[in-house]
Amino acid sequence: MEARAIAKYVRMTPMKVGVVLGLIRGKNVDEAFAILQYTQRDAAVVINKVLKSAVANAENNHELDLDKLYVAETFVGAGPTLKRFRPRAQGRAFKILKRSSHITVIVKERS
Repeated sequence: MEARAIAKYVRMTPMKVGVVLGLIRGKNVDEAFAILQYTQRDAAVVINKVLKSAVANAENNHELDLDKLYVAETFVGAGPTLKRFRPRAQGRAFKILKRSSHITVIVKERS
């Protein structure tokens, strides 16, 4: 049995989010919360909320034991990209891509 939580359209690049997700993948839920609390990246705040939601889903919807939960899978997908242009020298334009992410966290119960 597994429980999942998804945060969509987060205004952070998937590459920056993926670094933090790699830190908690495979860890116990308590250990993952401790890692996220002391990680000095903006993505850690958003991932903490998604992990809390996944744990709440496991507890309330699937009636899993909180002490046995671990982060089974974490992945990030690219969301829509906002395209902006910045003026450059000699009438040229420079493209700026403001990327967004869809973050998924799946927790399971250890057997």
